[in-house]
Amino acid sequence: MRLLLALTLVLAPLCFGLGIVLPLMRFETLYFFNQSPSLLGVIAMLWTGDDPVLAVVVGLVSVVFPVVKLVAISAEAVGLARGSGLAMRLLPHLSRWSLMDVVLVALVIVAAKTGGLAEAFSQPGLWLYGGSALLAAIAHGLAGRAGGPDRA
Repeated sequence: MRLLLALTLVLAPLCFGLGIVLPLMRFETLYFFNQSPSLLGVIAMLWTGDDPVLAVVVGLVSVVFPVVKLVAISAEAVGLARGSGLAMRLLPHLSRWSLMDVVLVALVIVAAKTGGLAEAFSQPGLWLYGGSALLAAIAHGLAGRAGGPDRA
């Protein structure tokens, strides 16, 4: 169980890092124009465009919350966060948002396909981002199990 916990604690941040820099999806419009934005690219486009508030919201929910969640899970796993620390109080709230962006991206892809606006294809960034959320959930469960009072 400790080996699986260690693997998830290493792979979740790795998948997260790759998930935010690799393209999330590829849009092909009219067979001439292709776009493959990454999550950080989308946030940057929103920031420089007309939606800085949306860029902040997406940045918080997509990047900041998952990073804080991964740090809190790691602190719990190594025994730094016991009892009612700030990290332990934040984890349940952060867990609620862990797959929100994956669902939003999926909805954008479905909307693009059904609306006839573009052909949309998922890219490795989306799979790695989703995998990071899944690995973080597994790590959280394993860390909670391993964090009993008799832990050495």
